[in-house]
Amino acid sequence: MKRKILLPTDFSKNAWHAISYAMELYKKDHCDFYILNVFNGNSDMIGSLLNMEPGSELYESAKSDAEDGLAKVMDMLVLKDYHNSKHHFETMARYNSVVEAIKIIVEEKDINMIVMGTKGKTDSRSNTFGSVATEVMEKVRNCPVIVVPELAKRDLPKEIVFPTSYKTHIKHRELDYLIDLAQKCNAAIRILHINSEKKLNEKQENNKALLEEYFYPVAHTYHHLSHVEVPIGINCFVESRESDMVAFINKKHSFFHSMLTHPLVKQIAYISRVPILVMHDLRN
Repeated sequence: MKRKILLPTDFSKNAWHAISYAMELYKKDHCDFYILNVFNGNSDMIGSLLNMEPGSELYESAKSDAEDGLAKVMDMLVLKDYHNSKHHFETMARYNSVVEAIKIIVEEKDINMIVMGTKGKTDSRSNTFGSVATEVMEKVRNCPVIVVPELAKRDLPKEIVFPTSYKTHIKHRELDYLIDLAQKCNAAIRILHINSEKKLNEKQENNKALLEEYFYPVAHTYHHLSHVEVPIGINCFVESRESDMVAFINKKHSFFHSMLTHPLVKQIAYISRVPILVMHDLRN
């Protein structure tokens, strides 16, 4: 079965790095890659709303710029001498907000995975993750996403960290993408619990037992840290082990805003060097 992968781009270096990462990650798979640029006029939002009608000068100019940029991305693939008979590419220029455009295309094309950069041309370097990437991780709940920092290695992941509190019942299908990725890359999953309590309660023990069932097909180990804030604990664990990816299930709104813009995370920020796989609570 073909995989359908969406690659949003704003033509930044980070976006190109994410495209290159996706090519490597899925090099053995038959894939349709959809390279998307979303255009929405200029910074004058009122002017854009008034003038960005199809056929208007502003709309047609922005659309032409988007199409030219997408053509250059395709040229880059040729210049890099990229050849993989299993891969097919389609470019798409859409007028919308980035999040809404991605939601629509995920439904239209039945996308399996989104792979994108963590920051674009305009995102502040003082933040670990850019505003667009954070918004996509939180609000595009109908598809998993891998966000790829510019500093991330392009190698396939060999160790994926999965932080959990064991407090929430996780369904097997919510972890399908993580298990599939681990099997594809022959990667081990490190299940990380950062606890404030002395021991797990009965509910947590039951949830841990379920994870043991789910992760049975892949190599996995259990780890815990105590008396440390969750963002700092994850950073320290990933850095100390030189792990290759972090995987989350996003179960509540604003999780990533608090998690990824925390001041101490910005100081440690090792997590900004590894890709993050974000899956979603299917009940939300």
